[in-house]
Amino acid sequence: MTFTPAAPSPALSQDTVAIAQRTPDEVQPYAALGLKDDEYASIRKILGRRPSAAELAMYSVMWSEHCSYKSSKVHLSYFGKTTTPEMKSKMLAGIGDNAGVVDVGDGWAVTFKVESHNHPSFVEPYQGAATGVGGIVRDILAMGARPVAVMDQLRFGPADAPDSQRVVHGVVGGVGGYGNSLGLPNIGGEVVFDASYAGNPLVNAGSIGVLRAADLYTAQASGNGNKVILYGSRTGLDGIGGASVLASTTFDGDDSGPARKKLPSVQVGDPFAEKILIECTLEVVKAQLVVGIQDLGAAGLACATSELAAAGDGGMLVDLDQVPLRAENMTAVEILSSESQERMCAVVTPDKVDAFLAVCAKWEVEADVIGEVNDTGRLVITHHGEVVVDVLPRTVAHDGPVLNRPVQRPEGQDALQANASAHLPRPSRDELEALILKMVASPNLCSRAWITDQYDRYVRGNTVLAQPSDSGIIRISDESYRGVAMSTDCNGRYTMLDPYSGAQLALAEAYRNVATTGATPLAVTDCLNFGSPEDPGVMWQLSQAIHGIADGCAVLGIPVTGGNVSLYNQTGGTAILPTPVVGVLGVIDDVRRRIVPGIGHEDGETLILLGETRDELDGSEWANVVHGHLGGRPPKVDLEAERLLAEILLAGSRDGMVSAAHDLSEGGLVQAAVEMCLTGETGARLVLPEGMDPFVALFSESSARVLVAVPRTEELRFTEMCSMRRQPFVRIGVVDADNPEGEFLDIQDVAKLSLTDLRRAWEGTLPAIFG
Repeated sequence: MTFTPAAPSPALSQDTVAIAQRTPDEVQPYAALGLKDDEYASIRKILGRRPSAAELAMYSVMWSEHCSYKSSKVHLSYFGKTTTPEMKSKMLAGIGDNAGVVDVGDGWAVTFKVESHNHPSFVEPYQGAATGVGGIVRDILAMGARPVAVMDQLRFGPADAPDSQRVVHGVVGGVGGYGNSLGLPNIGGEVVFDASYAGNPLVNAGSIGVLRAADLYTAQASGNGNKVILYGSRTGLDGIGGASVLASTTFDGDDSGPARKKLPSVQVGDPFAEKILIECTLEVVKAQLVVGIQDLGAAGLACATSELAAAGDGGMLVDLDQVPLRAENMTAVEILSSESQERMCAVVTPDKVDAFLAVCAKWEVEADVIGEVNDTGRLVITHHGEVVVDVLPRTVAHDGPVLNRPVQRPEGQDALQANASAHLPRPSRDELEALILKMVASPNLCSRAWITDQYDRYVRGNTVLAQPSDSGIIRISDESYRGVAMSTDCNGRYTMLDPYSGAQLALAEAYRNVATTGATPLAVTDCLNFGSPEDPGVMWQLSQAIHGIADGCAVLGIPVTGGNVSLYNQTGGTAILPTPVVGVLGVIDDVRRRIVPGIGHEDGETLILLGETRDELDGSEWANVVHGHLGGRPPKVDLEAERLLAEILLAGSRDGMVSAAHDLSEGGLVQAAVEMCLTGETGARLVLPEGMDPFVALFSESSARVLVAVPRTEELRFTEMCSMRRQPFVRIGVVDADNPEGEFLDIQDVAKLSLTDLRRAWEGTLPAIFG
C-alpha cells in the first residue's frame, strides 16, 4: 500500500509552516495556551522561526505540566539513583514506558499503573472518572497486555459537604459505569474524605494487565517505510486540551475562574467502543502484526505522533486528511489536540497492513493509514496538502523545559509538628465503648460497600480477593493458580506532617497489605498528587515524598516501575493534603493459599498481634474525628520491621499457619478487629496487653502491625517461628464462633459490643449520607 499525502487545497484557511516563515513577527496567543515567555522563546529558537498554529498547539500541550513533568523531572531522577540492578532483575519495562511490566514467572508478565484524572473529574465528575478508567486501561493495552482488573483511589471533600453529593455520585458512577461495561473487575482502592479535597477531588485510576513476557510491546515508530495506522473511534471536538490543559492549572476560588469554564474540554467515553478496541488490539498483537503501539490519551495525536517518532529510529510523515473525523471543518490544531477517547496508533510493516486492516474490519473498528515512518529524523504533518508541522520529534516529546523551581520547607511546618496530639483530652475506660461505635461509623473508617457494591468485582471469574480485603488478588489466567495482588495506599494527613515519612508509610502500608494476603511484594507504581508547583513549600513536599519512596524501595528491595505526577491540585491558595499514592504489586504462586480478612474458620483460634504498639496518635483518625486536629509527627517508619513482618506472613500463608489476617492502619487495633469480625460474621474476645493504656492499645496507629488468626493446631509452630525470627508478637484474644449468647466483640474490662450494633454503625454511614 502506498501512502500519498493529499494534494494542496486551493483555499488555504489555516496557518502553515510556509506562512510562519513568511510572517515571523505575527503575534501568537502562546500565554493563553499556558506557555511562558521563555518557553515560547525556546520554541522559536528550536525551530529557527515562529511556530505555525499547529506547532504551537503541539508544543503547548506537550510542554504542559501534565505531559512534560517539567517541575518534577529534576526530583524524579532520584528514582534512578536508588534503583539497583538487583531490584530491576524482574522488571521488563519501567519509567518512561506506558506502564511498568514485571516478570511473574512461568513465562508470564504483569503490567500495572495508576494515573490521575483529577481536574476533569471535578468539572464533569461522571465523564472525568469514566475516561480516567478508559485511559489507564489503554495504557495497559499499549504494552500488548490484556487488561484483567481495575482499581480506583478516590478523595473527596467532607462527606456531608453540599457539593460532595454531585462529585461523589458522579465519580463513583463513572468508575463503575465504565469499568463494569468493559467487563473488568474492580478489585480494590481507597476512599478518603477531607476538607482539603472539597474544591479539588482526586480521582486516581489503576489497572493491571497480563501478557506473555515474549509478547511485550513498546511505543515506538521504527522501520523506514512502515505505516502508521490510527484505529478506534473517530476524532471529534470533545476533549480538546482536556486533561493536558486542565491538569496544568490551578482552580480559581470561585466559579468564574478559567478552569471552571473548561466543561467542553472534558472527554466523553464510550466503554463499549473500548471493549471492542481491546479485543481488536489483542488479536493484532497475537498475530504479530504490529511493530509498536501507542494509546491516544492526554494531548491526543500531538502526543501519540511525537512520542512514537521520538522513540523510533527515524522520522515520520503524517497526513491529517486521512484522520477520520466526526465533526466538519476541523482545523489541524483541533485534530492534533483533540482528546477523543478509544483511539490507538499502531506502526505496521507494509506487508502486514492488509492483515491488520482485516482484523479491524472483523471487529468493526475503523482504521486508517495516516502516515509512514521515514529516515528524515523529522516529524512532518500535513493538512489540506500543506505542511503544518515540521519539527524534530524529540523537541516536542522529550526536550521540553526542565524547571528547577524553588524548594523551601514551609514556614509553618515546625509549628505544625510541634502541635502534637498529646495535649488533647483522652477518653476514660468507661467512654471507650461509645468511642468505638463513633469511630467505626466515621466517614474514613466506615464500610465502603455503598461504593464498591456499585462495581462488578467478580466478572470474568478470576477474582480471588477484592474489597474489603487488604489487597485485591486476581488469577493471571483460567489455566493457572498463579495470581497477582495489588494494593494502593496513602494517608495525606501523615504526609502533611512529614512528607518523607508519610510517603514511606504509604509505601509500607501497601507493601504490608500485599503481604497480608499471602503474596510476595514485587514492584511499585505511584501517583503523586500535590498542590501548585509555584509554591516552594509544595515543591518541598514533593521532593521529600519522592526521596522517601525511593529510599524506602531501596530498603525493601523492590523497584518503582513508573507512575504519574499530578500538580496544581488546589483551589485558590488552598492546596490539597500532599497525597503520594503508592501501589505495590505482588505475586502469589497458588491463590488457594491466600489469606482472607475475615475470621470464623474455627472456634477458639488464637488472635495474635504482630508488631509493636506505641503511643502514636498524631495525625490519627481519632484526632481527626473527635478533635478535628492535625499536628505532631506521624507514626515511626521501620521498613526492616515491615520486611520481617512480610516474611512471617508469607511463611504463614505457604505453610497453612494463618487462617485470617488484617493489617493495622487508620483506626488501630480495634478497627482491624471490628472489620475481621464483621467480614467473617464471627465474634471474638480480646484481652489487651497488661500495663498498657487501653485507649492507646485500641487506637494507636503504629505501623508494621498485623492481626492474625492462627488455628490452635498451628499456634506453637507459628509462635516459635516468630520467636526464632525475632518478630514481636502478643497473644491478644480468641475467635468466638460458637457463643450461645450471640455474636459479640468482647474486649475484656472495656466493652462488649454486639456485631449487630457494630454492623449498623459501620455500614450505615455512607448510605445515610448519599442515599
